[in-house]
Amino acid sequence: MTRTTELLRVVHAHPGVTRADAARHLGIGTGATTELVARLTQASLLAEAPAARSGTRGRPTTALVAHPAGPLVLAAQITHRAWRLDVVELGGHAVATVSAGHAGTSWPDVVTGVTVGINQMRQTYSERVRALGVAAPGPVTSDLRLDATTSGWHDVDLHDLWPGAPLLVAGNDASLAATAESARGAAAGASVALHLLIEYGLGGAVVDQGHLVIGAHGASGEFGHMPFGDPAVICPCGARGCWGTAVDGTALARHLGQPPPADPVAYARKVLASDAPAERAAVTMAAAALGRGIAGLVNGLDADLVTLGSIAADLLAAAPTELHSAYHSGLMAIRRKSPPPLVAAALGPTGPIAGAAEAAWSQLLTQLA
Repeated sequence: MTRTTELLRVVHAHPGVTRADAARHLGIGTGATTELVARLTQASLLAEAPAARSGTRGRPTTALVAHPAGPLVLAAQITHRAWRLDVVELGGHAVATVSAGHAGTSWPDVVTGVTVGINQMRQTYSERVRALGVAAPGPVTSDLRLDATTSGWHDVDLHDLWPGAPLLVAGNDASLAATAESARGAAAGASVALHLLIEYGLGGAVVDQGHLVIGAHGASGEFGHMPFGDPAVICPCGARGCWGTAVDGTALARHLGQPPPADPVAYARKVLASDAPAERAAVTMAAAALGRGIAGLVNGLDADLVTLGSIAADLLAAAPTELHSAYHSGLMAIRRKSPPPLVAAALGPTGPIAGAAEAAWSQLLTQLA
């Protein structure tokens, strides 16, 4: 990695860093850093802006930020019902966003909508748009093919979203949310962070020393399909007893004797907001099932922090006593004295799209200098 690439990475990770602090991150002198900054400014990659006042006397310092005419990446989040597209500059700030629901349920319907958004942003920002990162609701293979069982999108090609894109990266939404939490959220500084996301099922990821564990085929983190649930319940994936079927909106509906909801996320939030005894009992059962499963993963993975996103965070807020009780009782005795904390994801619903932007920028930075 060149010094210029290293400096771009420092500014991306710490937008607004001063030249002096950047030099310390790089382990070089301020003179050499000044030369690098000048070179990257000339190339329209970095700019300098007034730094926040320190309250001390002396010459005002400047902060290193994204160049106003610099490169941008598109970050897309595709869910089972909608899509969102952000334009993201160096440093992770979104300068524009557009979103809409899907016009239909088939993959071609999804592609049509997302492509409109991509073309709109490309027309607005022209050649500055250099890459696309995609957060998708299912496993994504190394050749960027998606299998989203719940929506019936089987072996679809994510290249369809931007044929001929100069750089295209994609991943499972929960995995990308995990990388974003480790880079800029609640898991920053954790040695081994476990992230769990419940929406249309349960997904997750492990970030080990800042590196996402992707598995042999790029599809790790399908924790929702571990057999922590009721063996009598058949999951849409074809397996029995999947953990996701015990903790999501469909699980709440089953506990309440109701048919599977068309929108499990909206249904779950409705149940979680209710004070009715039957709904509270259903929430308690789902929270306990979530806690037991987390204990199993912590026992096996030796994580030191667990972050929870979307409905998982909602369950933590709605039934903390039941969730923590099940979690602690499922831990090995050696882990109970100092159990890994369970915390809500700091980035909330923006985690997956922030992770998609991080993935795109991570690869693009190697090509810029």
